[in-house]
Amino acid sequence: MPYYEHVVIARQDVSPQQAEALNETIKTLVEENGGHIAKIEYWGLRNLTYRVKKNRKGHYSLLALDAPAPAIKELERQLSINEDVIRYMTVRVEELDLELSPVLSRRDRPERSERNADATFAE
Repeated sequence: MPYYEHVVIARQDVSPQQAEALNETIKTLVEENGGHIAKIEYWGLRNLTYRVKKNRKGHYSLLALDAPAPAIKELERQLSINEDVIRYMTVRVEELDLELSPVLSRRDRPERSERNADATFAE
């Protein structure tokens, strides 16, 4: 089966629990259609570059999928109907990346002030 990466942006007034429930809905939908979800990352509430359907922020989620094309088509159909979803994008990839995405790995880095405090300057 082909591999896909799928990003979903939910409305800003949706709670984080509802965004997680949306991810679970996507998971059951893909599994019912013969697919498998290898990874789900919830990126949290992030600013949008521009307003989308009167929203300035959105709850971002990244999903790594191993699913047949009809399952992806059904997933996109269901997401286009869902009022909580303001944007989604599916990209076909050669292999699944199961490591942390750069968005989450960047969040784990120490703050800039902490890094500068640890650095010693040689003169």
